[in-house]
Amino acid sequence: VCFSVLSSGINAEYGHPEVVAIAGDDPKVPAGDITVWIDPLDATQEYTERLTEYVTVMACVAIDGKPVAGVIRKPFDEKTYWAWVGHGTSENLKSRAATTEGEKLRVIVSRSHAGSVESTAKEAFPGKTVDVTPAGGAGFKTIEVIEDRQDIYVHTTIIKKWDICAGDAILRALGGKQTDLRGEEINYRHDLNPKNEHGLIATMHDHEDYRKALQGVSHS
Repeated sequence: VCFSVLSSGINAEYGHPEVVAIAGDDPKVPAGDITVWIDPLDATQEYTERLTEYVTVMACVAIDGKPVAGVIRKPFDEKTYWAWVGHGTSENLKSRAATTEGEKLRVIVSRSHAGSVESTAKEAFPGKTVDVTPAGGAGFKTIEVIEDRQDIYVHTTIIKKWDICAGDAILRALGGKQTDLRGEEINYRHDLNPKNEHGLIATMHDHEDYRKALQGVSHS
């Protein structure tokens, strides 16, 4: 069922004239340099709890380890977000407003470790009002950042690369950034460890300022 949802979402978007127009422009690359990551059901725990707002289906294409195209589908909301770095995005991302930090610093984290991240964030950003939102699903949390409902998506434990590749590609296409907590880009090559073991931070603005502040607290 999940693969059918993903296929229908991609086909619907790919049939859009703008996508068809750019499809022939990308240079050819060796097949061995291409990795495709698919997550047929992100937020599995939340799905079993019927918290379907967190559920997404994702696909990502990486070339030589770098994510270049990503699709995040919200099957229960019937929304599809896609981006192809250097080529274009879905319509619902083109109308996205520019993001800047407001009076509150909004941090979205996994439901399983919201408390520990909240204490770290408050220590990292003294003098700021820090609003921590627990949520399920890496895809959902990335979209929340992209749509300016959150400033930072932070994950402090191991996470699989199929959970984060699509969001990484979309962030790159929109001028955002995703790295591990050390500040290093995540390599998505198929012949490397499928686990990202050094945490995650995703933002649309002020990425290094946020990351360094969080890293300073975690190393203190």
